[in-house]
Amino acid sequence: MKVNLLASIWLAAAFCVVTCEAAGKETVAVIGTGDMGDTLGPRFAELGYRVVYGSRDPQGEKVKALVARTGAAASAATAVEAAAQADIVVVAVPWPAMEKVAQQLGDLRGKIVIDISMPFQQGKDGYPEPLLQTSSAEMIQGWNPGARVVKTFATMGSGIIDDPQSAGGTVSLPIASDDKAAKEKVAGIVAAMGLDPADFGPLRMARVIETLQQIYMIPLVQNRPWNWEFHFRRAKQYGCYLSGDHNAESAAPAYDADDLARVGESGTPVPCEH
Repeated sequence: MKVNLLASIWLAAAFCVVTCEAAGKETVAVIGTGDMGDTLGPRFAELGYRVVYGSRDPQGEKVKALVARTGAAASAATAVEAAAQADIVVVAVPWPAMEKVAQQLGDLRGKIVIDISMPFQQGKDGYPEPLLQTSSAEMIQGWNPGARVVKTFATMGSGIIDDPQSAGGTVSLPIASDDKAAKEKVAGIVAAMGLDPADFGPLRMARVIETLQQIYMIPLVQNRPWNWEFHFRRAKQYGCYLSGDHNAESAAPAYDADDLARVGESGTPVPCEH
């Protein structure tokens, strides 16, 4: 009961912080109006952010309908115009189009840039394999060195973001970035949306997140008539990795182990039993 209470208090506090900031009319540019863009835009608007969609066809009927659904403060423009107005830029464009779009968004210095893309290709056997040697998020950071790139919103279907409780419980959302303050900011947004933020460490860990994304493609390439949804969730039991006489407690800690984004952590973990 105490853990649940503390978690609820933290989520409520995160919601307050985010909505108060949003009340200052911070602008979120959602670049792309596909399955994830048309989910995240309305969710940001619910938190009080002004949303501007970046589209190749800002006056198209589909985009106009999305703007109307998002709310009175929403609008649409070209991708570069939308990014110029924004404090936070959500890049919701698939590869390989991402390679062109992310290099042509103008000056992103100081802006938080959230990458949700899934860079994969089909291997010779038909199954997904990475398209990049690093990650989409790292590529975007390299193209825009002054941006504060964050990888998240990338390991669940849009339906879970629309309705987090449809998963039968709170789902954790991995977040990776080299900018701790940006991670904290995005974590607060994630929590306010009813999801559980998890700090995955530096931006290079986006490679792990992007690997998890490929799970969604497996039933598709197998020509199955259904898909599956996997859920990454916080565990009550302290995770124990046993290898001979050694366990995780004897491993050298990550460089930032004492300086992670402290998001939603509460209660005392249950210790390992040896």
